[in-house]
Amino acid sequence: MAAEIQPKPQTRTPVLLNKIEASQDVVNTAVIIPKEDGVISVSEDRTIRIWLKRDSGQYWPSIYHTMPDSCSCMSFNPETRRLSMGMENGTISEFILSEDYNKMTPAQTYQAHQGRVTVVLFVLEMEWVLSTGQDKNFTWHCSESGTQLGLYRTTAWVSGLQFDVETRHAFVGDYSGQVTILKLELDSCSLVTTFKGHTGNVTALCWDPVQRVLFSGSADHSIIMWDIGGGKGTAIELQGHNEKVQGLCYAPHTRQLISCSSDGGIVIWNMDVTRQETPEWLDSDSCQKCEQPFFWNFKQMWDSKKIGLRQHHCRKCGQAVCGKCSAKRSTIPLMGFEFEVRVCDSCHESITDEDRAPTATFHDSKHSIVYMHYEPTMGWLLTSGADKVVKVRQTQCLLRQRLDRQPNSDLFSTNWSFDQSQIFSHQIFFRVEWNTLI
Repeated sequence: MAAEIQPKPQTRTPVLLNKIEASQDVVNTAVIIPKEDGVISVSEDRTIRIWLKRDSGQYWPSIYHTMPDSCSCMSFNPETRRLSMGMENGTISEFILSEDYNKMTPAQTYQAHQGRVTVVLFVLEMEWVLSTGQDKNFTWHCSESGTQLGLYRTTAWVSGLQFDVETRHAFVGDYSGQVTILKLELDSCSLVTTFKGHTGNVTALCWDPVQRVLFSGSADHSIIMWDIGGGKGTAIELQGHNEKVQGLCYAPHTRQLISCSSDGGIVIWNMDVTRQETPEWLDSDSCQKCEQPFFWNFKQMWDSKKIGLRQHHCRKCGQAVCGKCSAKRSTIPLMGFEFEVRVCDSCHESITDEDRAPTATFHDSKHSIVYMHYEPTMGWLLTSGADKVVKVRQTQCLLRQRLDRQPNSDLFSTNWSFDQSQIFSHQIFFRVEWNTLI
């Protein structure tokens, strides 16, 4: 069922504690049970399983329950032991788990969607069940009565959902790459604003209610940190994955972001540094360094009797440059570029060794990650993979490592409000030449 791995002491990588390998199909969602040595998993094989660690050191299912359709997503509230599960047929089923996690009792069923449920979220403070589906509907239900309180139609089917209890704002990320902010009421909602920075679909969202920062991950391999609380529309880009981002978790006690991608990569970002926005790419008909014409500038090509060149952009200053004037590469960690990217010659000379100091660490989970969950009270990180395996790792030693940089006091503001005239009143687009990043 599960294998126990003896961790090696004083390691600088996440320590693999256990593997759970009994599912017949992909585990779409799995979570660690806080204060218990246990895991809850839901799978495409239609099963809900509660895994508890036995004296032998292995995980064995204390509950094995088969649902009428594939289990697509899940939300678990440890305080009430309420398990909310979305299915392929659009239904959300809720169960209450016993204190010893050996029994679960049906609590509520919602006919929420006409297609596969993509995200479900139980909000204890509101007694609401929020959900999104492939039918492009975002709905919220009363968990006490089971009645639908409201519905919002999205432009594309939603793949990311977060909620702020204090302000009742829902953050909805969809397949068009857009993030929508909605203000929820008991029976209605209002559109606050939308913003877009990804060139691919949004695959994951993570909300930090303390710093008022929203993180979004995408199939375009990037992560964007949206400074919602600052009121200035700041968007910081993080580039550290080679495949689509599958999950985002935030460790508030160390101010570190954990991200994972479908190629198995796990990146731990130090967010306690003063990061810089990526510059807007400038438009020009000729190289802004040597003034050689680009290939569409026929007039200058004819006048100078020179062949036009291909246009590139320096990732540090944003200027339009030719290949000769941007032949060098460099990492720019404080701008989110942990991999070497194209920079112009003058910017390359201005980048110091201190500027190249990494702000993230990279780790290999050794399986294609489908879902990730972080439990801060235990410091455990769970990943479920396309190989049908669930892995549990210890990350406390790694998350305690702090890079020697000054904390960013300006970026994270504790006073915030949604003012559409200030916050993302226009869509933000990042233009990236992916074929020239590496």
